[in-house]
Order: sequence, then C-alpha cells, then structure tokens
Amino acid sequence: MMDNTEITIQELKKWRPDEYHLVDVRDEMSYSYGHLPGAEHIPEQQILDGWVPEEDGKKTVLYCKKGETSLEAAAFLREKGHTVYSLQGGYLAWLMSTMDEENEKEQEEETPFYLEVEQSIRKRFKKKIWCRFTKAINDYELVKEGDKIAVCISGGKDSMLMAKLFQELKRHHKFPFEVVLLVMDPGYSAENRSIIESNAQMLQIPITVFETNIFDSVYRVENNPCYLCARMRRGHLYNQAKQLGCNKIALGHHFDDVIETILMSMIYGGQVETMMPKLHSANFEGMQLIRPMYLIREADIKHWCRYHDLQFIQCACHFTDTCTTCNPDERTVSKRMVIKQLIAKLAEENPQIEKNIFRSVENINLNKIISYQLNHETHSFLDDYQNS
Repeated sequence: MMDNTEITIQELKKWRPDEYHLVDVRDEMSYSYGHLPGAEHIPEQQILDGWVPEEDGKKTVLYCKKGETSLEAAAFLREKGHTVYSLQGGYLAWLMSTMDEENEKEQEEETPFYLEVEQSIRKRFKKKIWCRFTKAINDYELVKEGDKIAVCISGGKDSMLMAKLFQELKRHHKFPFEVVLLVMDPGYSAENRSIIESNAQMLQIPITVFETNIFDSVYRVENNPCYLCARMRRGHLYNQAKQLGCNKIALGHHFDDVIETILMSMIYGGQVETMMPKLHSANFEGMQLIRPMYLIREADIKHWCRYHDLQFIQCACHFTDTCTTCNPDERTVSKRMVIKQLIAKLAEENPQIEKNIFRSVENINLNKIISYQLNHETHSFLDDYQNS
C-alpha cells in the first residue's frame, strides 16, 4: 500500500467478498457504463453531504476512475471515524487487471476467445444485434459495392462491437467493399491506450492508429470543450480516412442515441431534428458519414458485453483522466442523462415509448406542421392555406 488509506487490486483480491462493501463514487453515467461487480453507486457529492458507510463490521472500499477522488473521499470518511479505503488506480486499474486475467485465460483455452465472440454475433445475438445491423445497412443503403469504409473506433463498447460487425459483414456480403479499422489517438493516457490495444488484440481487430493532439488543444477551453473536441475529432477522422482512400466513415451511434437526440432537440433546442443514418460531409468533398448501428438498442450492446465479460473505456480525455474534473461540460452530460431517465420513466407506463419516439420522425405529416425548413428555406402552412 502507498499508505494505510489505499488498497491495491492485488490486496483487495485477498479479501473475501463478505468482508467489504464496494462503493463507486463516479457520476451516474460512468457507473451505468461499467463498474466493479457488486459495487454500490454513491457519488462523491453524496458522501460530502453526509452519507456514511453501514456499521455492520465490514470494511468499505471506495473507487473512482483513477483513485484520486476516492482517496480524498476515503480520507474525509476516515476523519469521521469510519474504516474506509480507496482503491489504488481506481476503475482503470481494475480494468487492466481484469484484461490481463482474460488474456491469460484465453491462452489456456482451446477455442480462441475472438471466435466465441464472432459465433455469438451469428447465433445468440443474431436477432437483437446482427439482424438490426444488416437491416440498417439495407434500409438506409449504407454500404455500396466498391466502398472503402473507415470504421472509427474510439475504444468504447459501441465502436468495438461495430468493428466486429463489419468484419462479419465483409465475410458474408454479396459484393466487394473494403474496411479500415481506424483508431484516432487524440492524446490518450498510457493506460487508456493500452486498454484499447489490448481489447483490439483480444478481439482480433487489426486496428490502424494515428495520433493527434486534440485533447491538449481543447483542455483549457472554458466554453463547451466537449463540443469542440467532437468537432475536431470528426474533422481529423474525415481527413485521415480520405488520405487512406476511404469514401465513408462509420460511427457507432445506436438507437438510444437517436431517440435521445430527438427529445433533446425538442426540449432543449426548440426544434424537431434527429441523428441521420447517413449524411454527406460538408467540408470533405465526396465523403459520407454512416451510422450502421442505428437500429441496435444500447441494452443489447451492454448484454453482449456482459455475456463475454468485456470491459471497454468510456470517455478517455484529459478531463476524465483526473477525477476532479469528470464532467467538463455538465450541461451536456446532465441533459442527456435527464433525457435517458425521462425515457426510462415513460417506458414503465408504455413499453412502446422508444419505438414511438423513433417513429415520430418517420411519420411527420407536413399538413399538420406550422412551419418547417427544407434546403435552408422556411416554409409555412400559410403558403398553401388558401388552396387547401
């Protein structure tokens, strides 16, 4: 141990599960994305506001992303007389330890792990993932003969699954097309870069990596750094893809992203817009952006991850490398989380709510719209009112 407040992954593994409580002090979105098995979610602010561990004789182990905020929270609780520890290295340390164990396990198994993953896509997850992937490809005409597609991999669950789906599509599709499994390193920490590369190796995804300094460029930007980072990332991806001879880039946005965007545009933007399944690049002539996971539910992606015990990074920027600045743009994060919670609440009363939100942008009746824009021109219902 570095001091008597910190505990390492190796030391924690020596304890029996019934000897301690695990507490995740990160934000709700990070916790929902992935957490240590059995961990309870108690955000840091809730601890500072007065939360205390159960007095049941068990030790309490706090963790955050890299072990910094949890160390402060553990010291805070220790001053109040509680037996509390902070997990050294946090979630990232546990993630890397878990991946090392998986790699060792795979070497001992007769059937390579990546083959099991590919088989599950064809069989167990055929209906919920594979068929919805191919339906989007066909319905929205996302892949054409002769395409060269840069499949953009951030290292998260969505893009990693998308890479496996494209590998499967290439094996079985009726016409020839090419893919480049493209990873942009915008300034990842050594730990996050290692996790991405280890996952790619374990899943047999032959990635092409190029580096930029985007994180450094936006780190000191005060207003909407996440928005600027996303714009810069996309520009670099377009540029690199074009240099590699690609005519399309593929992003891993899924069904939940789409319906959340619809509600966010209405509630916060005062307009009806959606995330389109494909669009032409405004700045890179001849390039298109496609979203082949458009019809896949996030819950099914998470199920696929849990089934194979896969662990991926979430956001790996400098803002989240230090736990004290986990939410650089809390307005954006909280808005999306509010929308997620709203949809979940509505779904309790109406299980069709997600589908209905999606269908709302498929079934727009222009005869019952006050005004709308088409090709940057505004049209009003009054334009043809006298003739109706």
